[in-house]
Amino acid sequence: MRETARRHERLLRAEDPGLRLTIDSVLPNPVEVFVPERVLRAKTAPLLIHIMGATWLPARGVTTMREPMMVAAVQLGSGSVINARPFLADSLRFQRLIAAIRQRLEATSNAPKISAVHLSAWSAGYGAVRAIVADPSNVALLSGVLLLDGCHTSYVPEGKALGDGGVLDTTGLLPFLTLARRAESGTLRFVMTHSEVFSGTFASTTECADWLIERLALRRTPVLEWGPMGMQLLSRARSGRMQLLSRARSGRFEVLGFAGNSAPDHLDHLHGLAGFVPLLLRSR
Repeated sequence: MRETARRHERLLRAEDPGLRLTIDSVLPNPVEVFVPERVLRAKTAPLLIHIMGATWLPARGVTTMREPMMVAAVQLGSGSVINARPFLADSLRFQRLIAAIRQRLEATSNAPKISAVHLSAWSAGYGAVRAIVADPSNVALLSGVLLLDGCHTSYVPEGKALGDGGVLDTTGLLPFLTLARRAESGTLRFVMTHSEVFSGTFASTTECADWLIERLALRRTPVLEWGPMGMQLLSRARSGRMQLLSRARSGRFEVLGFAGNSAPDHLDHLHGLAGFVPLLLRSR
């Protein structure tokens, strides 16, 4: 699909001032940690571990947020299997990653201490999140989880869409259902965004969100609102914004459905990270 009704503005790459650290001892690829300059003045700050996408994007995102936050950007490659593999192979790897980041920050004289840990992923990065949150000991370390247009599962039979008589392989969704129920009870925050992109050979983010909403006996509320554009954009024309179409919420679990069934619509969710991450910091 090629969509021309709305412009899809993008974050501009820039080297923002701040502290940069590299953690290369835990995952197959280096993890880039960034503390914005203004956050260096704080004694403590929350840490966002973001999975999937160019590592400069999460750094740009947290720099433009009003809320102070540090970020650790993880880029393992394309595909949910590649993203999940390190965490499936070693159930303690996520905890060791947090410990390594904490140790490096504490060894740096002007760095804040970690006050809370949040986890986010875009697109196929959901594979890593699913592997991480399947372990309750990892969930216990988290204050919030954000999935940016990234929650998929297979069809049964393989490749047979719902409209052709297939069904969802719900095994791949059960860790997210458990997480949503924990969020309903208020133990952490869980936010999902999705586009209208139809994946074809595997279940779309819309279909997976619908399954979770149905299992939790929730209902979508139709809305028509502007979504985030990100910051430091080429322009701030209203036509560049994402369009929010629906919302479902229970406790601290929330699903936000956005317009768009093209590749640029999918990428909007990553570039809008700075507008979504603050949702994790809300008390309700």
